[in-house]
Amino acid sequence: MTPKLLTELVGTFLFLSVIALSQAAGPLAPIAIGGVLMVVVYMGGPISGGHFNPAVSLGVWLRREIDVVTMLTYWLVQLIGATLAFVFGYMVSGHTPGIVPGPHVTWIQALAVETVFTGLLVVTVLNVAVTKATAGNSYFGLAIGFAIVVAAFAGGPVSGGAFNPAVGWGATLGKALFGGGNFDWFWVYVIGPLLGGAIAAGIHWVQIARTETPSVATRNDPSERAFAAETSEPRH
Repeated sequence: MTPKLLTELVGTFLFLSVIALSQAAGPLAPIAIGGVLMVVVYMGGPISGGHFNPAVSLGVWLRREIDVVTMLTYWLVQLIGATLAFVFGYMVSGHTPGIVPGPHVTWIQALAVETVFTGLLVVTVLNVAVTKATAGNSYFGLAIGFAIVVAAFAGGPVSGGAFNPAVGWGATLGKALFGGGNFDWFWVYVIGPLLGGAIAAGIHWVQIARTETPSVATRNDPSERAFAAETSEPRH
C-alpha cells in the first residue's frame, strides 16, 4: 500500500471512529467531529491531500488535480476505513448509531441538505487546499474542520448529517450488521454528497476560471502543492 493510500485509510478510520463514538457527546458532537477532521486534514494533507471523503475526491478529480485511478483507489480505501471505524465503534461501545433523517423528513429534503452542505465542504476544500492562490496557507485545516461543524449543526437534524458517502456506508452497514438496520436511506448519503461535490467543482471552476488553469490530471499528485508551505508560492 502506498503512503497516500495508507494515509487516506488511516485518516478516514480515525475521522469516522469519532463519528461512530460521538453520540455520547450529545449536542456537542459536531464540535468533536469538526475537530477530528481538522486534525486528520493537517496530518494527511501533505501526503495524500487529506480527502477522507469520496465527495472531496470527486471534486478534486473534476478539477483535474488527480487522475481517475487515484480517485477510485481513494474511494476504495475510504470505504474500507469507514467499515473498520464503525466496527471499531461497536466493539468498544456496544452500540452503533446508524444514520437516518430526522422525524417527518422527506427524501427530497434529506437529499437537498446532503447536497448543499457537502457542496459547502467541498468548495471550501477546493478553495483553501487546492487553489494555487492559497497554496502554502496555514489555515486550510481550520476552514475545512469548521465547514463540517457548520454543516453538522445546521443540516444534521434534517438529513442525519453524513455529508460523506463513506459515513453513509459505514453507519448504514454498522447498523445493518449490529443493530437490525437496513439500507433504505443509504442512496441519499451517496447521491447527495456526490452531487454536492460535483456542484462544488463547477462553482470552483467558475471562481478561478479567469485567474488560473487547473493542473493536468496525469501529473504526479499536483494537489499536494497546496500543502507544501516551504516550497510553494502563491500564484495568481
